Amino acid sequence: MALLKVKFDQKKRVKLAQGLWLMNWFSVLAGIIIFGLGLFLKIELRKRSDVMNNSESHFVPNSLIGVGVLSCVFNSLAGKICYDALDPAKYAKWKPWLKPYLAVCVLFNVTLFLVALCCFLLRGSLESTLAHGLKNGMKFYRDTDTPGRCFMKKTIDMLQIEFKCCGNNGFRDWFEIQWISNRYLDFSSKEVKDRIKSNVDGRYLVDGVPFSCCNPNSPRPCIQYQLTNNSAHYSYDHQTEELNLWLRGCRAALLSYYSNLMNTIGAATLLVWLFEATITVGLRYLHTALEGMANPEDPECESEGWLLEKSLPETWKAFLESVKKLGQGNQVEAEGEDAGQAPAAG
Repeated sequence: MALLKVKFDQKKRVKLAQGLWLMNWFSVLAGIIIFGLGLFLKIELRKRSDVMNNSESHFVPNSLIGVGVLSCVFNSLAGKICYDALDPAKYAKWKPWLKPYLAVCVLFNVTLFLVALCCFLLRGSLESTLAHGLKNGMKFYRDTDTPGRCFMKKTIDMLQIEFKCCGNNGFRDWFEIQWISNRYLDFSSKEVKDRIKSNVDGRYLVDGVPFSCCNPNSPRPCIQYQLTNNSAHYSYDHQTEELNLWLRGCRAALLSYYSNLMNTIGAATLLVWLFEATITVGLRYLHTALEGMANPEDPECESEGWLLEKSLPETWKAFLESVKKLGQGNQVEAEGEDAGQAPAAG
């Protein structure tokens, strides 16, 4: 027994075809929007590529761009099919291709749904790539004279200013690396020599941070150096001086920004997926309603449309049997090839 059977007369078929035609052109616009969102996300990720450890995060924007293009192509074609559906002469050329086309549409809908899910699930991968990328970027902060790294200081400074953050996990990350270039250190100074000697790796470490960590909302001039030395500054307690520097780490700030962006894009993609699924269901009803016409030459006759030709369990059983037959056919073919390649007796 057919699943979700609906009776159609000529008026209902015309309305269904016209409605699907309009919905398909709206979906073309939705495809352009998805393409634009994917392009925007890719540009935003490329802006921070210097502080990202790998290119895995570009899988989602590339997928959005791909499904956006496919959506425009498929829905333009579906709009043409719906336009020609009620003209017997024009419909005849589409008739052999409708069933395979519907199967491709179902596959596209599954792909679109998976891409939407990826938008929500990328957070873990993004957090890892930001953690390693920011850590490496901070190490290269001082290499302003090194080709290929001379831009890193500007990149990190602009990042900390724009996102109101400091360091990877917090401002104390700067205490663990030498972020001041040797070019600007006076190696004849006793203080510099003592700091370098006191460090096993021979690095010049200070309890200070770059200027870009300063919070302009602080009522006092920014304190960048000797941050943990209360006696070095008047009326200062580093444990309670919260306004002096940005307290949030840049990893958390960037992760929050990209997570919100991808959640919004994921929600928009899910809405488009629902719209696409509705169109696919409508196309299936239009296809079966036209196929079920007792006399195709008589446009006034009634017909029945359905979603599945059999019940859901029967359809699933038939699908498994077809897969099983396909597997057996491939096995028999492989055995035949092996037999044909058997060596002749000498």
